[in-house]
Amino acid sequence: MISIDASYVDAAAPNADAAKNGRGLVIKGKFKKLCISADETLLFGECQGSGAKPYTCSCDFIRPEQPTHRCSCPSRQFPCKHCLGLMYAYVQGKKFATTDVPEDLAQKREKLQARAEKKTEEQAKPKKVDKNALAKKIKAQLAGLDLLETLTHDLVRMGMGNTSAKTARQIDEQAKQLGNAFLPGAQAALARYTGLFSDEEGGFDADMPSKKREAIYSEALDQLTRLHALVKQGRAYLSKRLEDPELAPETESAIAAWLGHAWQLSELRAAGQVENDVELVQLAFNAYDDAARREYVDTGIWMNLNTGRIQLTQTFRPYKAAKYIKSEDSFFQVAQVKELCVYPGDVNPRIRWEAMTQRPLEKKDFQRLRKHAHSDFAALVKEVKSQLKAPLADKRPVYALNFAKIGRLGDELLVEDVKGERLVMTEIGQAEEPPSCGLFHLLPKALFAKQTLVARFHHNLDTRQLRIKPLAVVTDSSIVRLTY
Repeated sequence: MISIDASYVDAAAPNADAAKNGRGLVIKGKFKKLCISADETLLFGECQGSGAKPYTCSCDFIRPEQPTHRCSCPSRQFPCKHCLGLMYAYVQGKKFATTDVPEDLAQKREKLQARAEKKTEEQAKPKKVDKNALAKKIKAQLAGLDLLETLTHDLVRMGMGNTSAKTARQIDEQAKQLGNAFLPGAQAALARYTGLFSDEEGGFDADMPSKKREAIYSEALDQLTRLHALVKQGRAYLSKRLEDPELAPETESAIAAWLGHAWQLSELRAAGQVENDVELVQLAFNAYDDAARREYVDTGIWMNLNTGRIQLTQTFRPYKAAKYIKSEDSFFQVAQVKELCVYPGDVNPRIRWEAMTQRPLEKKDFQRLRKHAHSDFAALVKEVKSQLKAPLADKRPVYALNFAKIGRLGDELLVEDVKGERLVMTEIGQAEEPPSCGLFHLLPKALFAKQTLVARFHHNLDTRQLRIKPLAVVTDSSIVRLTY
């Protein structure tokens, strides 16, 4: 039985135009045949194109977690508009005739099954590593960290007050060597520091208000501390790894990712970084342009219903290859994942999976979401402060909080727990996240009491205060998203 709806088809589309064109095919009556297999796992049909001969298309759900789309059209998009139209026709209740599977499709299904079995066997085999090449790479990374240390010391000797857009560009040019030394993460960290001293036009405004300038200096000091920690911890990690006969990457911390290690799913499986039979609910989604890494990033914030842990999905699309990589989108159902790979990390680790099925959100899911949220603000603040002490820790972690009420005190928007402990809201979160506090005056009053708030913590380096940026409000029947 095929279990999909319109939102599923929207999410499957490679882009908005493909989804629009797929719906248009149904509206215009372009499908000459609409068929479904007897076991209700395969949709197939014929769609009239610009030529005399219609295109044959099919959507195979024999593996519901990884459906296969086929079409005789020349499009390089998967699924193409014809396969999307086929699925839209199905979810719209169009009549599909139960028909035997054509012989050519049956043969393709058999080959697909054989490939899937072979892949499973290959994944079970231990992966061979060229240890000599890997050791050479680690030595290059150690040399790169020596360069990063030199650049960091140069920045300290120069002083933040003497850093200009010109000197920032000079440092960026030297930092390109870090990318050649297999340290893209370190290169991006340095770029974030120098980026503080360059505006959109490539200059650092001498007439900038002193308060804003001081805020930049505070952030710059924090970034310098991170760079120093990255050099120290990175060197210790790489030296230890070089001494290990297996050259195994670190899984107890996120240092490998900080240095730019691109984890493979096979590595995560081998390291035991796997959770089985997991259900996930997306709480927020954001897509942004990361200029420091020179790539577009699609970030989903999810709660693991099994554990209550808030985890992140991230799809990185480098500028040069962005058009070849499908962008992610908001997801409004429950993702059922048989094998969830979890990256090493702290509060909100990155997650990834190869296949999943979905089902609609039910009342019990909202209850589970809220049950996992924190109700004691004082205890949570203590936990967050402890987390922030580590130089390489995530400085803006996301948590879910059960609150008693939300209200205003003067110009500030506050959230209060059952004990009367309060947290002040702020518009400052990740630089790429849009404002959200201003949306509260548009929300129904029922959302202001005894609900769950999904929020990102922000530590003000000047005032030493912890504030939160609201991302979503969860009730017993809905998730009201405040960012996009």
